[in-house]
Amino acid sequence: MAKICVIGSCSMDLVVTASKRPQVGETVLGDRFTTVPGGKGANQAVAAARLGAEVTMIGCIGDDFYGKAIMDNFKRNGVITTNVEPVTHVESGTAHIVLAEGDNSIIVVKGANDHVTPALVERALDAIRSADMVLVQQEIPEETVSYVSSLCQRINVPLLLNPAPARPLSEAVIEKAAYLTPNEHECSILFSGMDKAEALRKFPGKLFITEGSSGVRYYDGEREVLVPTYQVEAIDTTGAGDTFNAAFAVALAEGSSIPDSVKFANRAASLSVTKFGAQGGMPMRAEVEESL
Repeated sequence: MAKICVIGSCSMDLVVTASKRPQVGETVLGDRFTTVPGGKGANQAVAAARLGAEVTMIGCIGDDFYGKAIMDNFKRNGVITTNVEPVTHVESGTAHIVLAEGDNSIIVVKGANDHVTPALVERALDAIRSADMVLVQQEIPEETVSYVSSLCQRINVPLLLNPAPARPLSEAVIEKAAYLTPNEHECSILFSGMDKAEALRKFPGKLFITEGSSGVRYYDGEREVLVPTYQVEAIDTTGAGDTFNAAFAVALAEGSSIPDSVKFANRAASLSVTKFGAQGGMPMRAEVEESL
């Protein structure tokens, strides 16, 4: 069983579905409203646990109703929560999501996730040291992402850095990550002034660009490879990227090759969009293996 440590955000998703998204100044009638646990860190932790990994989450929640619901959801999915700390003076993070016209628009309020500090990470050092792979994203403070990258390099634990939401990263942080998984928009911000092919060749076997329904692109040291995704009827694309990252990390941590790991992750992500909710569609291990 792979041991995965996820350092990142824990939030509650407030989701509205509608036939169209409103223009500026426009009011439209929605079809449905629901609340579901989310946050990129929590999503990746739940996805990895469903795929059979032993998962430890490192993060912060508010001392509120949403925080309790987030913790209950972790426990239902078998995620170890010893290092999820409550913050009493700030609310839990929330994501406000509009699902319309086959895609999503999201506003994130970070709340307690801003308290995922280097000190919190240091308190969880034992869990990080024992991991086969660490995952981190960018819904937590920039200084923490930088600290995690240095820590993982120092203790020789591979780091998968999912640079989402998009913001620039220092060359030092990029160099310390074992794997980097931006989407096309994030890639353009990370490597401003460099086209996609140049970026891929600079980081062979390390940079994996997710291209939505087209698949995942990387450079294997000799050629550029596009691993196509699986075509499905999408119900809700929220969380597909998080499912990909979790599945990629699990497969790599188990010792699979890069091509097989990308294929496994693509299949898990494609299954995730066929159901509602960022975590609601995340598949179990058996579902992915049967569909492959």
